[in-house]
Parts: sequence; C-alpha cells; structure tokens
Amino acid sequence: MGLAPAAGAVRARYLVFFQYSGSPFNGVAAVRGQRAVGVQNYLEEAAARLNSVAPVKFTISSRTDAGVHALSNAAHLDVQRRPGQPPFPPEILAEALNSHLKHPAIRILQAFRVHSDFHARYAATSRTYLYRLATGCPRPDRLPVFERNLCWALRPDYLDVAAMREAAQHLLGTHDFSAFQSAGSPATSSVRTLRHISVSPGPVSPFVLPQESRKLQFWSVEFESQSFLYRQVRRMTAVLVAVGLGALTPAQVKVILESQDPLGKHQARVAPARGLFLKSVLYGGLRDLDGNPACAQSESHGTGGREAQGLQARDQ
Repeated sequence: MGLAPAAGAVRARYLVFFQYSGSPFNGVAAVRGQRAVGVQNYLEEAAARLNSVAPVKFTISSRTDAGVHALSNAAHLDVQRRPGQPPFPPEILAEALNSHLKHPAIRILQAFRVHSDFHARYAATSRTYLYRLATGCPRPDRLPVFERNLCWALRPDYLDVAAMREAAQHLLGTHDFSAFQSAGSPATSSVRTLRHISVSPGPVSPFVLPQESRKLQFWSVEFESQSFLYRQVRRMTAVLVAVGLGALTPAQVKVILESQDPLGKHQARVAPARGLFLKSVLYGGLRDLDGNPACAQSESHGTGGREAQGLQARDQ
C-alpha cells in the first residue's frame, strides 16, 4: 500500500490510462539503474514534477515487452500533496503528466480518482489484445515505411481465414495454456479463460499507395481474457497464422493445446512484437473513454479481486 501519509498530508490514489508506441522502448516496465528506456521510467519522471511529498511510483496493469504497443494500458499511482493542498482533480493530473512527459511516443489518456486500496493489475476484469497482419508483402521493405513497426508482414497473398476461425474455436474457454507460454513467466498457474477470439479484415491503411492497394491486405486478430500468460497471444497468433497459411490444420491446434508442451515444433514460434497492441484494460463499474460502461466507479472500493493476485498480466 505504500508509506503512510505525513501528518496533515493528503494521499490520493489515481487510475490512469495511457498509450504508447512500443518501438522506442525496452517494454513498459521501468529499467532501474540505467537510462530511461522503459515507458514507466518516463511516466515516473513526469510524475516527479508533481511535487508529491513521497516519490510517485506507477503500478502497471499489463506489462508489455520491447516493441509491443498499447492503445490503452493502465496503472495506479499515489500522489501525496503537502498539508493544506487538496488532491489534484483527475483531469488536472492527466494534463500535468502530459505536459511533463519527455517522450513524444507516450500519452496520458484519462485519469480517475480511486479508493486507496484499488490495484490496477488485480482489479482488471478484462484485457483485449489486437494483432495486426499484412498479406501480399513479398519483402519487408515493400511495406509502407509508416507501417513497418505496426504489423507482421507476410509474403503470401492469401490467408485461409475460415480455417483460422475454426482453429480459434479450440482455444476458446478455460484451458491449461502451457503450450503457448514462453519461459520466464512467474505465473503460478497456466490455466486461463479465453473469452473471445476474432479474425477479420483490418481497415485499409491510409499509408498504402493506390498502385499497391490490390496486393496488400491487412488483418486483425483479437483476443480477450482477464489475464494472459507470458507471450501467450504472440504464440497463439503464430499458430493461427500457420493454419491460415496451410502449414497446420485446425485439428492440430487442439492437439497442440492439449499437449501442454511449449517446446513443440509449431507452437514454439513467437509472432513479432511489432504487430501486437494492448487494446484495452477494463474495470467493472468505471466508464471507458467513450462513456460506455466498461471500467469502476471513481471511488470503487476494494482491490477488485484478491483471488486474482496469482494471475500475471504480461505482454503476450
């Protein structure tokens, strides 16, 4: 919970949503004792300008690896103002953090005041990841320069989307996902519940020239769960792409899942980080950026799931 407030000081806890392009960073987590190469380093450098009595630390909801992007990640932080100074209104906090951020690839989206024992990782009820694919790209240098760090470029012109969707059905539900977990995960259990998977044509990229538009096709693969294992999404994506390219059948995906073997020939491949986006982190009761019920009341009580503390929300 952190240090107790100094006498007369007011400590306020906030939930902030933020986004970033992952290309310049060594992941979202802070790298201590070195130059600021993690997104968290820059967030905490900005927060240091708030003149909090105690140093401000960000507790990140979902850790992402180097090169992985976030349309909306979340974190909680405590700001302890001096005696006689009221807590920052959430909108002022968000504006102040943005004004002090030193890296243009990070932006604070919104802030909420939450209860003092709210926890950004354990209270999350849903996390959604988006993976972007591009087909019809004979070489990576044929991809528009503005897309090169935002998708996985595939040489073939065709993906068997129907087969990918059939394979995805084997992954839905509650399973032991050991076969899709990379080494290094601190998770105590590899059982997860995958609530949703979709494979669909992606929006036409505005960066593709007219003479290239008939060749390049973009695709979106989305996954939703309360939490994921380390690199689970990237490994599942690689297997689904193998199905789409005809290297695997949908039935083989079920066999891979049931094998619980992360070192198998097909499931050991990890899709590139550059195509992965953390799309959203939701909390029961709050409202999302569009005003739709998605996330917790601004004074939501409790940690929102102490039983979930064994779950690890990691980049996939």
